[in-house]
Amino acid sequence: MRSFAPAMTHITRMDTQSILTYRVNFGLHLLGRLLQIYLLKVVWTSVYGGQAAVDGVPLQTLIAYLTLANLQTWFIYPEAIDVLPGRVRNGAVALDLARQLGLLPQLVAHSFGRTVGVTAMVVVALPVVAIVGSLQPPQSPEAAGLYVVSTVFAYAITLAIGIVLALVSFWTLEINGVGLLYLYVNQFFAGALIPLWFLPDWLRTLAELLPFQTQAFLPLSLYFGRLQGGDAIRALGIEVFWCVLLWAAAIAVWQRAIHHVQVQGG
Repeated sequence: MRSFAPAMTHITRMDTQSILTYRVNFGLHLLGRLLQIYLLKVVWTSVYGGQAAVDGVPLQTLIAYLTLANLQTWFIYPEAIDVLPGRVRNGAVALDLARQLGLLPQLVAHSFGRTVGVTAMVVVALPVVAIVGSLQPPQSPEAAGLYVVSTVFAYAITLAIGIVLALVSFWTLEINGVGLLYLYVNQFFAGALIPLWFLPDWLRTLAELLPFQTQAFLPLSLYFGRLQGGDAIRALGIEVFWCVLLWAAAIAVWQRAIHHVQVQGG
């Protein structure tokens, strides 16, 4: 186990350095996210039509929610979706499989590296983020603590989803379409475009049956104090459920994938 930590740290550091080296590319990604935040601000300001609040949600709180939701879904994007398919196509995955550090820990380390690099860029851009969208502090110290715990679970859930989707490349080689579908579906059902508070009952019921709400809606509902007491505990329980289920699925798919590689002689 001791040899695993340095190996994971090395991969994480390399991914972080890659992001900082190609910061222009990631800066353009951030610019695109800022543009989306600004357009959402314009659209929702128009939807409110001068009203101070809708369904008990003040406009400024909504804009702050959407700003943080879009940053969060970008911040915890599962890097495995982008890393593994290319390595499967060019055969570099054979080297990954030969390493003492297993493939799943390697994918986790890649995601950590991306997260560290993205975080550094977002911190630098926070003044611009505050102008383009809106930022608010958590509703209370308790809300801040619950948000941090919830976001840790959200990150773990995203890693599991990303690994499951990335492992599909052992059968299909190309998963660009799957990655794009995940990006759009996740943004919608995570509440990064429309908070689930405002969805029709039938669509909100569907959203609550999916894991995507854990990516932004539940953590930020805790952040803004809209979930408290028993509701807050229930939200964390939902995240724990999805975390266990999706990591079990990731491990099961990985076992099938490595068997597939062995059968094919890879």
